[in-house]
Amino acid sequence: MVYRNDHEHWIAERMRHIESSGIRKVFELARSLRDPVNLSIGQPDFDVPEPIKAATHAAIDSGANAYTVTQGIPELRDKIRTDIHTRYRHADREVFLTSGTSGGLMLALCCTVNPGDEVIVFDPYFVMYPHLVTLAGGTTVFLDTYPDFAIDVDRVRAALTPRTKAILVNSPANPTGRVHPRDVLHDLAKLAAERGVLLMSDEVYRVFCYDQPFVSPAEFNEDVLVFDGFSKAYGMTGWRLGFAHGPRRLIQEMIKLQQFTFVCAPSMVQHAGVAAWDYDVSRIVADYRHKRDRIYEGLKDRYELVRPEGAFYAFPKAPR
Repeated sequence: MVYRNDHEHWIAERMRHIESSGIRKVFELARSLRDPVNLSIGQPDFDVPEPIKAATHAAIDSGANAYTVTQGIPELRDKIRTDIHTRYRHADREVFLTSGTSGGLMLALCCTVNPGDEVIVFDPYFVMYPHLVTLAGGTTVFLDTYPDFAIDVDRVRAALTPRTKAILVNSPANPTGRVHPRDVLHDLAKLAAERGVLLMSDEVYRVFCYDQPFVSPAEFNEDVLVFDGFSKAYGMTGWRLGFAHGPRRLIQEMIKLQQFTFVCAPSMVQHAGVAAWDYDVSRIVADYRHKRDRIYEGLKDRYELVRPEGAFYAFPKAPR
């Protein structure tokens, strides 16, 4: 028998349903341009603050370069846990550190979604969401929120089926800048609890709320699984440090899977996270609020545009 090394034969079927990010394709194309203005990816325009860099250097110099325990160093977990307990007072809520917010989301979907399970995602959405659902074996159910990017909880209710495993909400939202109001998040959280559906909340842009205080659906449903991280608030996108908190049973399984995938978040970056957690980002947020205002005022009379309320995105309608 003659064996043939067929490279296509080696590719798993699931990968045929996952396309390269269009944003990344544009990013690669921009390499051929001279001095382009890069609006292709969610990268803050400020550098990592100096105290956080200093904490990283100190950690490296002191030998914090080996693996940590999978769930992360106690110094940082304790800081986050204290803050979460103050906000939510859920006796069963646990926290662990992840290799980026996206890493936490991947762990969660792989730990909860069975083949054929449905995950509701609001459109427009962060490009990664449906591909991670596919990787986990699930099916993404898109709910259109155009033209104002508002969630209609009655439409969510109508979209629920016996196969619905989770609802994924992102507020403040990428790519629209939408901050969903308290009453909507309350009703969405209560609907998930009523129907036994896991509500996942991506809160990585939590600090960037310009017109109203940040609200998490976890305030209204103790079973909400939250993803958060350090990338956006501290300019640490390449450092890959996030965290997840939610019901202890779910967190246990996510930690188990992290043991055999990411192992742990980068050790020296976890120590940087201790310094970052206490760093005041109010000036950064104020600067971004000013930029939001300038962008909106400059575009609103030329494009159909919903005023961004958070994050650092604007989502104008492309002219035909």
